[in-house]
Amino acid sequence: MLSKVLSSAVMGIDAYLVEVEVDVAARGLPFFSTVGLPDAAIKESKDRVRAALKNNGFDFPLKQIVINLAPANIKKEGSAFDLPIALGIIAAEGLIEQSALDGYLMAGELSLDGRIKPVRGVLPMAVKAKEAGLKGMVVPFDNAREAAVVDGINVYGARDLVEVVEFIRGENALSPHRLDVSRLFDENSRYAEDFSEVKGQEHVKRALEIAASGGHNVLMIGPPGSGKTMLARRLVSVLPEMGFEEAIETTKVHSVMGLINTDRPLVAARPFRSPHHTISDAGLIGGGAVPKPGEVSLSHNGVLFLDELPEFHRNALEVLRQPLEDHMVTISRASASITYPASFMMVAAMNPCPCGFYSDPTHDCTCTPRQIQRYRSKVSGPLLDRIDIHVEVPPVKFRELTDDSACESSHDIRARVNAARALQRARFEKDGVYCNSQMKPRHLKKYCGVDEATHSLLESAMERLGLSARAYNRILKVAKTIADLDSRDRIEASDVSEAIQYRSLDRKPA
Repeated sequence: MLSKVLSSAVMGIDAYLVEVEVDVAARGLPFFSTVGLPDAAIKESKDRVRAALKNNGFDFPLKQIVINLAPANIKKEGSAFDLPIALGIIAAEGLIEQSALDGYLMAGELSLDGRIKPVRGVLPMAVKAKEAGLKGMVVPFDNAREAAVVDGINVYGARDLVEVVEFIRGENALSPHRLDVSRLFDENSRYAEDFSEVKGQEHVKRALEIAASGGHNVLMIGPPGSGKTMLARRLVSVLPEMGFEEAIETTKVHSVMGLINTDRPLVAARPFRSPHHTISDAGLIGGGAVPKPGEVSLSHNGVLFLDELPEFHRNALEVLRQPLEDHMVTISRASASITYPASFMMVAAMNPCPCGFYSDPTHDCTCTPRQIQRYRSKVSGPLLDRIDIHVEVPPVKFRELTDDSACESSHDIRARVNAARALQRARFEKDGVYCNSQMKPRHLKKYCGVDEATHSLLESAMERLGLSARAYNRILKVAKTIADLDSRDRIEASDVSEAIQYRSLDRKPA
């Protein structure tokens, strides 16, 4: 007998429907076959399903069982098909009416005793179920809050196989999960760290405020203990609040990686990712036989912090060029080519020299000029060109450290950032651009005109610093953001002068 159960799988950060077809035939010797390009986890499901059925009072048929996962031309992976396969076998044996399964999406991993364990990618599945007009979906109880973030689809959380079978038969009425999304959004959008906790470093705070206002990438150079990591961790607290669509897209990326917490089913605070410098290029950009998102995608709509920048592998740093320019990353493998979103602010930190104390007035630097040159050259010129702001972070003086006067809070800084971003949204409303850092050459020509004196200042800086064309464009973008913070429509010489100061690592090639 043939039965069909609707399920779903994830490709990239989006889901697609999978029809699990189960054929149980009494002829010939018994066997169990799964077709439709399953991975090893799906092939092993037959043993989990067999044990779960027997341990919950169902007979596992000693017949020819063929499972087809349609569409059959797409590689499937994961353990989410355990539940639909088990239900398909039960339905094929006549213990469940086929009509009772219609309109429901099923997903979940089965343990040997029949408990339903959580799976990855439930949020994209819920989005797809809503788009397909299904009447409901049954997911593991631990995934129910995550799926219920999507309004307009009934989500039923089940703890074990018997509970699902009784629900399908109408013997047990599972209640659909309901979430107050606005309240959840408010609770999950708070940040633990605040700029009021940072003593001194006013010029660095100014640079980070400019970066947040225009979406610019930042490189901080300073000795150990000067507060670079502390400042970077607080940058997300001054970025504009996430919108609901941004939150859904960010949560999708975390969902497919299995990083969603039951207590925090929605990523409403901008993510902050800080990978160790030993990370591989695949870990940073994404990869694998079936491509998975990397740190650049997990930091989508947030901040990617690269501490000890020169210590990262050269290959890992160079693969950052595409996502920094295109705000997405495409990973191609023999099995698939998948594009993940990667719109993030990159904040990097490095010491001024190998020992860390070059230009530190309180410590002696033991590095030779050759060592310093070799250390700084580990960060390539093309990557530095893609970082808009380079800012020096000196050691904090004792007087500043012990000063009890109140420092400006993240709330106050964010108010100015929001005002600047509002000007940019209005300016680029019809251009598909959201902040100054995303401006294209045509936008620079239209919105970043300068007078003769400012033009001369830029020309002088280009010649003396040996700036590239890309660095020139970055200066104009930062200058425009500085003007936006002052609510001015036109760039002035002071804006360009300040923007040029944020190119401290630029130099003519040797």
